[in-house]
Amino acid sequence: MSDRYVADRIALQDVMLRYAAGVDERDFALYAGCFAEDVEVVGFGPQPFRGREEWVAYVRKALEQYGATQHMLGPQLATLDGDRAHCRTDVQALHYLKAPAGSILVLWATYETDMVRQPDGWRISRHRLVPRGTRQFS
Repeated sequence: MSDRYVADRIALQDVMLRYAAGVDERDFALYAGCFAEDVEVVGFGPQPFRGREEWVAYVRKALEQYGATQHMLGPQLATLDGDRAHCRTDVQALHYLKAPAGSILVLWATYETDMVRQPDGWRISRHRLVPRGTRQFS
């Protein structure tokens, strides 16, 4: 295993950790920095989202219905091919709903994420949500 491979694996994991932290802290600059400018995002609605600006605007608006959120990521399975990578990351996300007050929505899912190495680091080029289940608690 080469030093570059190990560094790339850590960098790929860090992208997803910044993704989760950006959402949960509502740090949209940190969150936006995870994505390539021409990212495609699927599985979060009936139509794909195209482009970082469109995606981040959607997420910012969608988060308005929640108080605190916490995205807990499982270990990442990654396949590297030069300057491209495919990652599989399981997520359990807690969402505290503003209405009805006190309700919690839990999502179990898998992120299937393609990344590309850019001059300033790895960025998400395609991101797909594969839902496994949801449950709302009152």
